[in-house]
Amino acid sequence: MSFEGEFASYEPLRRLRESSKVQAFEKSLVIRDSKTEQNFVKDSLLDVTSLERSATQPDLILAFDGGELLVKAENGFPGAEIGYLTVASVLIDLKKVNELKSHPFIEPREFRETEKVESIETVFPGCNVVSQGEKNAQTSLRRRLHDEFKDIKVSFSDETLLDTYEHMFTLAQKDLNRPPQSPIDGVDAPMTYGLGEYSCPVSGEALFSTDALRVHELLNDGGSSGEMFGQIRSAMEKLWLVHVLRAFESKGWFSTLKRVAFIVDGPLAVFSTSAWLTKPIASEIKRINEVQRTISGKDLLIIGIEKSGTFFNHFVDLDTARDGVKDFFPRQSALLLGDDYIKKNIRFSDSQKPYGIDTYFGRKIFYKTKSGQILVPNLAHLQILRDDEAGMAFLRSTDPKHFPRLSDATDLLDNLVSNRYPNSVAPLVSAHAEAAIPLNLGKRIFEDIAREIRERNRT
Repeated sequence: MSFEGEFASYEPLRRLRESSKVQAFEKSLVIRDSKTEQNFVKDSLLDVTSLERSATQPDLILAFDGGELLVKAENGFPGAEIGYLTVASVLIDLKKVNELKSHPFIEPREFRETEKVESIETVFPGCNVVSQGEKNAQTSLRRRLHDEFKDIKVSFSDETLLDTYEHMFTLAQKDLNRPPQSPIDGVDAPMTYGLGEYSCPVSGEALFSTDALRVHELLNDGGSSGEMFGQIRSAMEKLWLVHVLRAFESKGWFSTLKRVAFIVDGPLAVFSTSAWLTKPIASEIKRINEVQRTISGKDLLIIGIEKSGTFFNHFVDLDTARDGVKDFFPRQSALLLGDDYIKKNIRFSDSQKPYGIDTYFGRKIFYKTKSGQILVPNLAHLQILRDDEAGMAFLRSTDPKHFPRLSDATDLLDNLVSNRYPNSVAPLVSAHAEAAIPLNLGKRIFEDIAREIRERNRT
């Protein structure tokens, strides 16, 4: 790190470029054969107009998105931070939207009535933020996470988000045979699993079922905890999807599910410390799908949309010809991504395990819409469990029948693609508008609130 007023010279750069170690490393790198890949892609493209069309298209869209904002807390401690989180679900009546499209002028009030919103708004402590009665920031976070899950539920549900989570936790316990280190200071032993709030058998201090998410391990005691707040939001989004599906089941509304498409912002996956949620989520969605299919006669339609990242960037490259001309990828064409293609061209690996088996509950495809937008949808696993031989074969396959409701998904995306924002779909734009916290204005408002709290405590 440079000193104030000091400038770097070119000598270190010269030594680096002439270093034999650096040159040997550069020569050892694996280079992908893009020429062979483009020919393979051309031969593997699927014209989605050739797929058998469904007699029933969804006319209700339930879109999910979340947002977080990290704000400095004015509590007198350096680096103190609070994370404000939202998760929004927007129900869009596509039938009403299509009716309004036929009008020469759309009344704004009528258009707003095509959408209904439910959202979670919550806040979590970060570095140097301690709740009354707690020992430190980590214990404050752990209790807050449990209590918030206990308090949250969709309006038509009889169970809370904590009930949904604990059902997932119970499904996963047989695979969680190696409990992590206890989160309690001074306890040099694995964490004891349990439901709700319970006592540590060693220290007698409080443990929580939500401790198994292990997001407290991402709390940065000396700085910002952006990764931790992002993981909390991501886990809540995926649990909220399952929570809503279970609410449909409890109300006996399975016959309506063939009319509903569920669209999630981002991949159908859970990463980091909470990745163990992937398997029970996949299992629960499979169970719910099997029950509702006997009633509705159709599989669930659950789509995740990736708007950025490695896969999206690779699709942009594929859509560019070697001479730099865009629109190389034909419209209404899909590339169904199998394990072999992913490992050779996107995420290099020689692992025998299929890509994403531990983190994803959806299959990725590349799709260029009728209007020319490029999308990276994930279609949820519905008929397999991922860790048996059939599941392994499923994840390696590029057979269209292994991508549930593929024609319905592509038809829907053609209809929903956003004209306002590139490579996105309108329902997620609506959900994002409900969930996103304005960065500058939001920070200023919450920082003012933090100062007011501090001033009140002084008086």
